[in-house]
Amino acid sequence: MIVQLVTVDEFEQFLALPENADRLFELIDGEIVEKMPTEEHGIVAANIVTWLNMYFFNHPIGRVAVEARHRPSADDKHNDRLPDVSVVIDPDSSKPVTRQGAAPFLPDICVEIKSPDDTAAFYLANGAKMVWLVYPEQKLVEVLTHDARELIGEAGMITAGELLPEFSAPVSGFFRGV
Repeated sequence: MIVQLVTVDEFEQFLALPENADRLFELIDGEIVEKMPTEEHGIVAANIVTWLNMYFFNHPIGRVAVEARHRPSADDKHNDRLPDVSVVIDPDSSKPVTRQGAAPFLPDICVEIKSPDDTAAFYLANGAKMVWLVYPEQKLVEVLTHDARELIGEAGMITAGELLPEFSAPVSGFFRGV
């Protein structure tokens, strides 16, 4: 069976179809994949965004978004990703908020809830500086950078090093309510 790869232009046309208006899709290596978040997924994402927003209210060096579309580069014609949570560090406001289509860059920190490691490798290879893989069933977070990997359990604290100076949150806070 031959799979026909979809380009980002064809993906934009697909997203514009009326039947796709209220659905979440991403383009992964030329294949359209629908995201189907559960309630658990939504609660965990909301908790993470809450901790990050509290940080950004006191440290206005960036922004956080949920399910925001990002394209790694203009040269990549087969990827348009939706990290569950994305953090863009932008202290001088040089990256304006994208109001239509995909942001033309990957976030500095990508957060994926219950996602495979190959997603993290893609993000890190295409511009992200850090990836948090969040596992609600195990109540732990895997933090990946270009040169390190750390597992942080429910009793631990998560930080983001130099990316988010002074940021610290209890991992248990990510799983409140699940």
